[in-house]
Amino acid sequence: MAEPDLPPAPRHAPDETRAAVNPADIRLAAMNLLSRREHSLGELRQKLRRHCEDETQVETQLQKLVDENLQSDDRYAESFARQRAQRGYGPARVRQEMREKGVGDIAIARAFESAQLDWWALAEAAFRKKFGEPGRVDMKEKSRRIRFMQYRGFSTDHYQHLIGD
Repeated sequence: MAEPDLPPAPRHAPDETRAAVNPADIRLAAMNLLSRREHSLGELRQKLRRHCEDETQVETQLQKLVDENLQSDDRYAESFARQRAQRGYGPARVRQEMREKGVGDIAIARAFESAQLDWWALAEAAFRKKFGEPGRVDMKEKSRRIRFMQYRGFSTDHYQHLIGD
């Protein structure tokens, strides 16, 4: 008789993955993460909760970092927006990625305002990098170009002049 399919055994016992940690260790872990790059509050919370069972201690330490201006969602959002824009992504895609990382709408709006990005120029650069010079193309190619620009997060206003009639 065949053995029933069993789920794989966990690599760690549940109590090994989330141990009790003192506040200084939580702060040190957060500071180590922040020293590498800016993190959103949501990202830090998620990473620290993986290793600490006391969520109130994590929240207390995160609030201290915010109060001391060592962590700032505004600073993170502006940095993230600039970085993603330079990689050829549009405002819709950048906004969605920031929301997934736990950044609030107000911080996102402030980041877009302070970054002062020229989305039309960025859309044109992304288009030219992928397709070269704009020109007349058949309907299938036009659809492919539109899908690419939408996937990148640009609105129709940003790329319509590049697609043509």
